[in-house]
Amino acid sequence: MTSDIDTMTWQDWSCTMRVTAARRDLDLAVTIVDHVIAEVDAAVSRFREDSDLARINDRAGRMTAVSPLALRLITLGRQVARDTGGAIDPTLAADLVANGYDADIADVRRRPASPAVPRVRRHSWRDVRIDRAFSLVGLPAGVGLDLGATAKAWTVDEAIRRLRRRLTGPALVSLGGDLAVLGTPAGGWQVEVAETEDGPSESVVPRDGALTTSSILGRRWRDTAGGECHHVLDPHTGQPARTRWRTATVWAPTALSANVVSTWMLVDADGAEAALASHRYGARLVAQDGTLTTCGAWPGAAPAVAS
Repeated sequence: MTSDIDTMTWQDWSCTMRVTAARRDLDLAVTIVDHVIAEVDAAVSRFREDSDLARINDRAGRMTAVSPLALRLITLGRQVARDTGGAIDPTLAADLVANGYDADIADVRRRPASPAVPRVRRHSWRDVRIDRAFSLVGLPAGVGLDLGATAKAWTVDEAIRRLRRRLTGPALVSLGGDLAVLGTPAGGWQVEVAETEDGPSESVVPRDGALTTSSILGRRWRDTAGGECHHVLDPHTGQPARTRWRTATVWAPTALSANVVSTWMLVDADGAEAALASHRYGARLVAQDGTLTTCGAWPGAAPAVAS
């Protein structure tokens, strides 16, 4: 990349946020991205008592008035569940809490391990009631919403949409494992793909679109029995999914479509692989034993730099 491109990095949502743009545009780009993050946080954060999503969960059993953005994101979460045959279900909040993931992951790891609370899942995304005319959302009693599989990726896409209207140069937005690019700087983008933020990486050169990574390695904790828990749950059981792949990174035209398939790959590999092929996306998959596989339209590797 050229020397007039710069990056700002900060921490939020338990992950690293990164915006890259021309120096003249960087402050504006960060402000735009930060505004989108704040809007989404106020609408659907599971860890803010004043968010629309928290109020819906607190009022389960009744209909709750919500903001237009919350209505949009919850509708999207239900649509993704339908499109994935229920593999990505937004009604797993109570199951995440039962497994111990009821706060920021750093806080979960610091406190004494707690036992997982057995649950029998009797509800699914089909039980989410939406009244678009009056902007109301309702859940059955005992059910909670969590949009972790869709909201962050949508935030990346929305940030890119707003940057496209305001910036004259290229930009890259990365929120945790979800990344999308706008335009191409001289020399192209070089992106490091890794299973965890501090793990070994591979350089790839995406010319457009988005890359997202879903993994069972990053957000892990132990219960009192010494068992390993992670945040990707099987909607049929409400328990951490037993996955063929431990990490899936997907290239697709948007961060949302990439993240849907990368998360789906950890829950239902057969269904996700069929979707990957039909949409002609690309993927980098890491098996439980560390074996690496790439398939489809995976971006090319960055050229080696001569020493």
